[in-house]
Amino acid sequence: MQQLEVFNQGLMSFLQLGSTPAHAVQSMQKQLLDAGFKQLSEVDAWQLQAGQGYFVIRGGKSIIAWRQGLQAVEDAGIRMLGAHTDSPCLKVKPHAEIVRHGCLQLGVEVYGGALLNPWFDRDLSLAGQVQYWDQQGHLREALLDLRKPLAVIPSLAIHLNREANKGMEVNPQKHLPVVLCQAHEDDQPGIAFRKLLANWLQEEGHEVAEVVDYDLCFYDIQPPALTGLKQEYLASARLDNLLSCYVGLEALLAIDRPQEATSLLVCNDHEEVGSASAIGAEGPFLESVLRRMAGDEVAYQRMISHSLMISCDNAHALHPNFPDRHDENHGPRMNAGPVIKVNANQRYATTSETSALFAGFCKAAEVPCQRFVVRSDMGCGSTIGPITSTRLGVRVVDVGVPQWAMHSIRETVGSQDPWYLARALVAFMSVEKV
Repeated sequence: MQQLEVFNQGLMSFLQLGSTPAHAVQSMQKQLLDAGFKQLSEVDAWQLQAGQGYFVIRGGKSIIAWRQGLQAVEDAGIRMLGAHTDSPCLKVKPHAEIVRHGCLQLGVEVYGGALLNPWFDRDLSLAGQVQYWDQQGHLREALLDLRKPLAVIPSLAIHLNREANKGMEVNPQKHLPVVLCQAHEDDQPGIAFRKLLANWLQEEGHEVAEVVDYDLCFYDIQPPALTGLKQEYLASARLDNLLSCYVGLEALLAIDRPQEATSLLVCNDHEEVGSASAIGAEGPFLESVLRRMAGDEVAYQRMISHSLMISCDNAHALHPNFPDRHDENHGPRMNAGPVIKVNANQRYATTSETSALFAGFCKAAEVPCQRFVVRSDMGCGSTIGPITSTRLGVRVVDVGVPQWAMHSIRETVGSQDPWYLARALVAFMSVEKV
């Protein structure tokens, strides 16, 4: 139980720090450096040594980390874990300022398939990447995270919409502009917000001459928490899918001595919007790293044939108020172990072989596991699993921790399930042959 408590405290700290994909990657970078991993640059030639840990970051929001095995990759293959760093959110538009009816508001764009109603009446803060010119005329980038309540999207009072509880359609253009502050007569659209950003960055020690651009999003400042009468649950923002990033990183770091096979973790941005980007799973990031590790085409193809990827992305737990939304034989329960996700139409990349392999890793780790299949009359979401399998030709199994309220501003998982998944992943990374 003590190990579980320490693990969950670490998970909650990571969730709190990972307000944006860039901040999550920054947190992972620090943990990897502290563990003795070396950061590589894609512009340099690599000389990889057996037993050493390495990582490379692209775009500040996607990361690949691995520990080089003792055997050549073409002979032993690679034990790969995949997750994604992004979550549905509200991103600030480039020309965001709206001054109306005494309020300074910021227009936002919905990123991913967000549940919108839970965003109302939350204490929102702001975080992300900011590009600016410094005093010497150089273009710089800074990570900004204000970590304090500074905005709100107020609900319309029930008195002014008596039908609100019968269902309210949220129009993102009209209903989601965020209230930042009271407006002043000298607030000029296109200037006021960038001035605020410059001031905030200067307070953190950056020499800002002019803010040029940004990639910023709002987030709920409510911290993660263990909940339930016996703390059976863990509630937080961004459980989908920072939970899998943390679990995968912990599994990689747990392999603290050289193994025969290379172990690798890839965490991509842009999964929630289809993964089609230079740093998304459909892009070339992972393949380019793997090809550099292999050295030539024949070695690369041999390496792929010996490899297996576990794609980790949370699954839909059986909701006690909506049990009819699940297939009656495939409703995963909280704290009953990781879920193997199966779909006949290849929305998940799991095969009978890879499913059996993952069940074996769970058995070796003395961890229970479950299986999920969506109702036959409902559509199915997808993951980086089918994308990676298609792009690389590698075997993949899609798994995840069961959760409630996926894509809400606050989600819930069982407090034991992340620990179960981590143990199964350590068993996978420790196996000599798959």
